[in-house]
Amino acid sequence: MDVKTAIETRRAIKQFDPQHKMTEAETNELISLAMLSPTAFNIQNWRFLLVNDAALREQIRAVAGDQPQVTEASLLVVLCADLNAWQEEPARYWRNAPAEVIDYVVPAIDGYYRGREQVQRDEAMRSCGIAAQTLMLAARGMGYDSCPMDGFDFDAVAKLINLPKDHVITMFVAVGKGLRQPWPRAGQLPMEEVTINNRF
Repeated sequence: MDVKTAIETRRAIKQFDPQHKMTEAETNELISLAMLSPTAFNIQNWRFLLVNDAALREQIRAVAGDQPQVTEASLLVVLCADLNAWQEEPARYWRNAPAEVIDYVVPAIDGYYRGREQVQRDEAMRSCGIAAQTLMLAARGMGYDSCPMDGFDFDAVAKLINLPKDHVITMFVAVGKGLRQPWPRAGQLPMEEVTINNRF
């Protein structure tokens, strides 16, 4: 499927075939594609927690408004971010770069993030949002449907998955074989309302 078609046909699907299983190879391909998403300074702060345990999925569904896609999707990804990725051996993010690039960029990472907790969190949210969109478009390109999700108790899910204290949950992405056609698009705003040239 070409990118344009994937964008045009990607919809938030709520009903998935609970009998369908993705292969390990498909899951690996999907996550590998999502890992090509950009991050500031290439710190790759997203973490893709794959919930395979059926009992854990039931527990998550119980604190997620009983949304059926939590247990019925072939794959449930809890998209998290490591807020301290910027300081965890940052040279490894640039190991294939020329020495002069490493000498410039690696110290800049520390200078940009240290002592700026809001920036660390903002970057985490941006990075995971980009990764989620990449994940959903890659899934569509592979013939799967998806649903970005919040509507859950973030603290309760954090406890269920043993979320480290220096990580945050940003969202879920459910992936699988949709059972129903989505409703027609509810209504896009006109381009002239959402596009501004130069200044408001």
